[in-house]
Amino acid sequence: MDYDYHVHSTYSDGSFLRWMVRAAERAGLEGVGIADHCNVSERESMVAAKRDHGFNLDLTHERRRSAIERVREDAAIDIFDAVELDYDPRDEDAIRRFLDGNEFDYAIGSVHTVDDLNVQVPSLFDDWSESDRRDLTDDYFDGLVALIESELFEIAAHPDLLERNPNLRGFATDEHYRRVAEAFERSRTVPELNAGRVLRDYGEFSPRPAFLSVLREYDVAVTLGSDSHRPDEIAPRHERVREFREEIDLDLVELNV
Repeated sequence: MDYDYHVHSTYSDGSFLRWMVRAAERAGLEGVGIADHCNVSERESMVAAKRDHGFNLDLTHERRRSAIERVREDAAIDIFDAVELDYDPRDEDAIRRFLDGNEFDYAIGSVHTVDDLNVQVPSLFDDWSESDRRDLTDDYFDGLVALIESELFEIAAHPDLLERNPNLRGFATDEHYRRVAEAFERSRTVPELNAGRVLRDYGEFSPRPAFLSVLREYDVAVTLGSDSHRPDEIAPRHERVREFREEIDLDLVELNV
């Protein structure tokens, strides 16, 4: 099984859909999931943010679906019509309506913000005290557990996203990890092994080794998402994934889609 369930196209912040599929073919994959960013929150701050970033899959998903169908006609691999949805507990009803009204092959849930602050932006937290950063870490993991318990998603993306941010790195604890592992153990939602920063400055998969070890202790299966935005990212990330799997004897679960 060699599937990548998490890449992006020009329908959010990635490259041309056909280019991403061809790159996945060249990388020797059996299937690739086009999981573009989407936010369906009705809260004013989130509506403004998604328009500023041009993340409009809530409006363009049917157009993208037609494009996927055309690419499928001559593709040598499976192509999945997926979505990566921003999750906040306040938006559960809107998310549920969106997913119920559309027929995606699967949905990925992501906690990108805490109190509407993007946790991937280091400068937002330059002047924060250690106590405030610890509180935010607690809130992040509260949101991740709520995402898992919502049962809205097949996959939970990059479950320790805070580690990518040097201003928030290192505040997660074994207690956080075990709480999340227990939630996954009870849920249909599967965490992903996300390779989005493994060949960049951070240099680690998400979840990081200590977190992944806890998930394995609880027999929580993981799936794979390279989180690639450009065609030239797919093959090297998958090569690193293959090396990593051999290093730690890691099996990856295949979605039933």
